[in-house]
Amino acid sequence: MSNCDLCLNPGGELLWQDALCRVIRVEGAEGEAFPGFCRVVWHAHVREMSDLSPGEQRHLLNVVLAVELALRGLLLPDKINLASLGNAVPHLHWHVIPRWTDDSHFPAPIWASPRRPAHVRRSVPASDALRAALERALAEIQGGG
Repeated sequence: MSNCDLCLNPGGELLWQDALCRVIRVEGAEGEAFPGFCRVVWHAHVREMSDLSPGEQRHLLNVVLAVELALRGLLLPDKINLASLGNAVPHLHWHVIPRWTDDSHFPAPIWASPRRPAHVRRSVPASDALRAALERALAEIQGGG
């Protein structure tokens, strides 16, 4: 699709990819407000999970699960939010968002109005640590570790 932002741009800092999808770390204000916020983006331009074959669906959900496991292990958040909306960008992607009870929006979604001032987190993982944790989680899920 010629005007799809996720087709034209990486969408953030590339942490991992294979032939089917990529994991990016969200940059900018969203990434600063919600450290560790990642997106899992399907490479091909499809709108819905049901557009994928059963094997592709399992692969994508395994990658989403691996990102969740990596973030939980590194950041120890109070909750992980998973979202696949695609209303603004109709290209299949999942948001994997670490949440804390004292973050600016909790318990509301990050797209709601803030409930309190942003809390600065000091335990933001380095990209290399996040990549390594993601690789370990993928190996575990795929039965290799």
